[in-house]
Amino acid sequence: MPYVRVEITDGATTEQKRAISKGITDVLVKVLNKNPEYTFVVIDEVDSDNWGHKGVLVSDIRKQEAKAAAKKPPKVVKVKLKAKAAKPTTKKA
Repeated sequence: MPYVRVEITDGATTEQKRAISKGITDVLVKVLNKNPEYTFVVIDEVDSDNWGHKGVLVSDIRKQEAKAAAKKPPKVVKVKLKAKAAKPTTKKA
């Protein structure tokens, strides 16, 4: 009876969590031939104020990333348009 515990920071949608649960279950069935009927996946969401990485809270990292993204100028895409050749016209006499 596999029991898998996944810890993630807050922000995942229900659809994303559904995909995580299904994906983990599918791997256990495929790799270990486990019965999905007895496979359990628990997803714990940890508030980003309670999760640190390299000595910095994830909530602070996200704030820094948001500020950096806001300062970035929008990406400009240049597109070259080709002029269509005019169709030759014939005059009827």
